Amino acid sequence: MSDTVSAEQSDASTAPGSLREVAAVFLKLGTIAFGGPAAHIALMRQEVVERRQWVTEQRFLDLLGASNLIPGPTSTELAIYLGYARAGRRGLLLAGTLFILPAMLIVLAFAWAYRRYGATANAQWVLYGIKPVIIAIILVALVGLIRTAVTDVPTALVGVAVAVLLVLGVNPLVLLVGAGLIIVLVRQRGVLTRLRPTLLVPAPLVLGSSHSLLTLFLTFLKIGAVVWGSGYVLLAFLRTDFVQHLHWLTDRQLVDAVAVGQLTPGPVFTTATFIGYLVAGVPGALLATLAIFLPSFLFVALLYPLVPRIRRSAVASAALDGVNVAALGLIAGVAWELGRAALVDAFTVVLSVAALGILLRYRANSAWLIGAGAILGLAYHLLAVAL
Repeated sequence: MSDTVSAEQSDASTAPGSLREVAAVFLKLGTIAFGGPAAHIALMRQEVVERRQWVTEQRFLDLLGASNLIPGPTSTELAIYLGYARAGRRGLLLAGTLFILPAMLIVLAFAWAYRRYGATANAQWVLYGIKPVIIAIILVALVGLIRTAVTDVPTALVGVAVAVLLVLGVNPLVLLVGAGLIIVLVRQRGVLTRLRPTLLVPAPLVLGSSHSLLTLFLTFLKIGAVVWGSGYVLLAFLRTDFVQHLHWLTDRQLVDAVAVGQLTPGPVFTTATFIGYLVAGVPGALLATLAIFLPSFLFVALLYPLVPRIRRSAVASAALDGVNVAALGLIAGVAWELGRAALVDAFTVVLSVAALGILLRYRANSAWLIGAGAILGLAYHLLAVAL
């Protein structure tokens, strides 16, 4: 396959683009994308659908649905898909790498400070002003995506049910698969469909008790290849391997590692960078980061050519529609949980409502709003301390 993607595959409203523009977009997103996968998806939609029109709304949803069907960090895989859609295989590598790179470097700096001073830096005040803006960005993205994904009453009901069930604690993978099956059955009455999705999770990989770089690499490679779901699922795998079996970390160190991953922009899976540094310094950090993200690049490269064929098949298209609306339900559920944590007082509520109004009225660049949120949050904090 050539690096230039066909019009059928990209379904974009503009011609395939340059590597320079792919690099610029995903380096920026990797630098400002605070707030977790839901925020990442919202920011990507604003950049590639609304502002630059690289892909249509439907194509964006299809790639999001495909990202949810494979293991690994969903938002990172969506970035990889979008890079592929815009600039072929080199775009795939560039988009994914530059989306990961800023978070990896920030986590590496945190890890250095952690080993030197014994504690993570206090960055909560930065997020105080950023989080309310992120909630507004997510809500605007949901409004736009719902118009495309919700095509009838069944898809609307499935989306609402997924959001509610996620808040109640149901596994996201179960919700995605279930939503796909429900829409298939609704649209394909009389067709006997036997789908038995199986999640094979290998036993924890333990090659030795020493801090072996090979063991470190293979352990993170396994985790990247089998983990679906949220950061809490990742935490379970990390604890099993690095605390219980390899005994390389304590529970406190693991919690600190996950906290650092959540405090930085970009994918939460850069927690691997922190752990790799604690275990084996800079070489360990680089190997761990490479290993946990490598399966995502491989899965996307293999699956991308199949996405248009999935859309052309009646049964597979119905399943993809179900997964798409379930993905929006997951985003809505996450937005609810994030909102409860972010909107903690009158200032944060006003900040979020103001950001929402600016986005809806002026379609402002989210990077400027995030920067403004950080400045306002810091100013409010300093003013409160002074008074």
